[in-house]
Amino acid sequence: MGWKSNSNGDVLQTKNSTCFIGSSVIPLINKLQDIFAPLGDIDDRLTGLRLPQVAVIGSQSSGKSSVLEALVGRDFLPRGTDICTRRPLLLQLEKRTIGVGDNDSREYGEFGHLPDKRFYDFSDIRCEILVETAKEVGVNKGVSDKQIRLKICSPNVLNITLVDLPGISKVPVGDQPSDIEARIRNMIMSYIKQETSIILAVSPANADLANSDALQMAKEVDPTGTRTIGVITKLDIMDKGTDAKNFLLGKVIPLRLGYVGVVNRSQQDINNKRSIEEALAYEEQFFCDYHVYHSLSDRCGIPQLAKKLNQILEHHIRNLLPTLKTDLNSHLVAVEKELRTYGEALESNAERGAMLLNVLTKYSEAFSAVVDGKSEAMTTKELSGGARIHHIFQSIFVKSLEEVDPCEDLSDEDIRIAIHNATGPRNALFVPEVPFEVLVRRQIARLLDPSLQCLRFVYDELIKISRACETFEMRRFLELRRRLEDVTTRFLRDGVKPAERMITNLIDMEMDYINSSHPNFIGGTKAVDMAQMELRAMQEGDDADKDPAANKGHKLATVAKFLNGALPSQVGRTQSDNGRVASVGTSTTRTWGVSSLFGSRGSSVGNSSKRHAAEVVHDIDQAPPAIQLKNPPSILRPGETETEYQVEIVVTKILITSYYDIVRRNIQDLVPKAIMHYLVNHAKRHLLGTFIEKLYRENLFEDLLQEQDEVVTKRRRTVEMCHALQQAVETLDEFVADISTQRSSDSMNASPKSSYLSSDFYSNSRS
Repeated sequence: MGWKSNSNGDVLQTKNSTCFIGSSVIPLINKLQDIFAPLGDIDDRLTGLRLPQVAVIGSQSSGKSSVLEALVGRDFLPRGTDICTRRPLLLQLEKRTIGVGDNDSREYGEFGHLPDKRFYDFSDIRCEILVETAKEVGVNKGVSDKQIRLKICSPNVLNITLVDLPGISKVPVGDQPSDIEARIRNMIMSYIKQETSIILAVSPANADLANSDALQMAKEVDPTGTRTIGVITKLDIMDKGTDAKNFLLGKVIPLRLGYVGVVNRSQQDINNKRSIEEALAYEEQFFCDYHVYHSLSDRCGIPQLAKKLNQILEHHIRNLLPTLKTDLNSHLVAVEKELRTYGEALESNAERGAMLLNVLTKYSEAFSAVVDGKSEAMTTKELSGGARIHHIFQSIFVKSLEEVDPCEDLSDEDIRIAIHNATGPRNALFVPEVPFEVLVRRQIARLLDPSLQCLRFVYDELIKISRACETFEMRRFLELRRRLEDVTTRFLRDGVKPAERMITNLIDMEMDYINSSHPNFIGGTKAVDMAQMELRAMQEGDDADKDPAANKGHKLATVAKFLNGALPSQVGRTQSDNGRVASVGTSTTRTWGVSSLFGSRGSSVGNSSKRHAAEVVHDIDQAPPAIQLKNPPSILRPGETETEYQVEIVVTKILITSYYDIVRRNIQDLVPKAIMHYLVNHAKRHLLGTFIEKLYRENLFEDLLQEQDEVVTKRRRTVEMCHALQQAVETLDEFVADISTQRSSDSMNASPKSSYLSSDFYSNSRS
């Protein structure tokens, strides 16, 4: 027998059914549920993988438990006036012929949490449900979404898989949580919103069907009613003169899968120990006695409900099998990929050693690859790795040095004072060399700080590179990651020291020897020429603002004196000073210039002894008062005009700029080389060796490769899930293979029949 929908959307039997499919397709889903059951609620990665099942929903006291017990033919569910179902009960009904499969022909129940124990007394099943519920939610009438799995094997049932969900409650009773209604609704919604679920909405006939909680919730997730079956209970206690015919015909609330009316045992029947067999006989007699239900025999009674559920669930599963297989394979691929990220568990020291060496090698290779620009994870959004180091050298270090003016912090006054200090007690006849060397050394010393800053920038980049090179295994072993970071940081820091010494030595070398013979150095003669040209240009510019005829001769004479080394203050007294200097220079006795200050009186000192005392006393009485000199201040500055040493100042600036440029080019070239040699390339060459020396020790293997408990737990769960998915795929493949074999056998003995695996069958089923 098969099934189809009539014009009213009801499921009817047909003669084109393939019997072996109906007897095996629902147990197949039960096997898959058994496979996934050990995973429990530990992970949500199988959320998208929902197996076909029937979700039973209804309000409290709607007769939901009585319907399930009638389907089984046994009393086994908890009873009471409050919420009886407080955890979802996954009920697998499996038809088992007596004497087939095992030697035990009795019907029994088996819980998922007690797989090796069979319950032959169904009252013990009720007690176990109560005990297991209390373990999870206690005795305060709370609810939990953790399933209880129960399989009932009996020759008196049809293959059906149902989930009995807690009854919809409106008002908390006793010590129930205040949000009990929201909890139950959320739990029910999590089941019925899945497209793979058939909704069995149970509503009592003695209540307004339009206000049925079960039908309202079903309509929210299944507005077209294509996967909702309505069950109307308690038909025998409807008001006299009323019936449920319009409900059963779908005229009140239409459902594509139709309605089934049933008669429940009352609470008094349960108290009086009325058996299920007697209740079914009473139900059958009730529908026979009420002629209004005679034409609705296919919609009335527990046997019709069981048959309808069996057929609809079988058809639903057949339609979902291809999609189910695809989903299983896609989940398996995803879980296997995730499992690879956790790696394999390490059992022995040999495995740990191999793993550690592999991690160290991969990390060192990744470090070198990023520095050399050969990393596979190269980004196209920004500079990274070695490109950043090159940018530091060329765009930051070199460019910054080129923008420095060596004379920026040297004023003319600074150079003039330096020249004064360099000449000592004498006037400078030529451009002194000492001020140039002193000042250029000071400018060269300024190159040390930016050079060391460049080294620090590169060091920071290498630290960033080391952290960006973390392999997957480093995220797995946090202690190894920490030790690797520590060793890498120390190693790079040690590499900074020789590079820093080398850079310091380079600056010291440049400061220790001023090579004025360098081929690129401008030299003194050329510097003087340039200074004269510059001064001439400046004076010509000044002459343009004054009368050229009045000042021309005087300025030319003054510039000539500048170029000959004379001071501006000496121009007016050149001849008299020259005569005086000549006379002093020819003196045979050194008087340190006293005679020049005191005139001819200095020459009569030798004859003073010939004078009489009276004359001397008379001279003293007639002498003017003594001249008192002011004490020199603690800080002295030249008191000459701003034009003093003007040529020398310009020449000194030209020489400093010329020589500084030579040193700058040397530093721009040698500092990056020193950093690359002592730090970057040294790290690339010796990082792995340092790791092996510091970390590759057998006594460290276990500590370094100690995994987090969270990682161990995730890998264990992922392994279990992977095995479950593999087993599910194999089970489904075996089922499809058996169907194909059976179909081939049937095709040899009879005319071809459509298979539910063919596209024609699917198109017909969907239509």
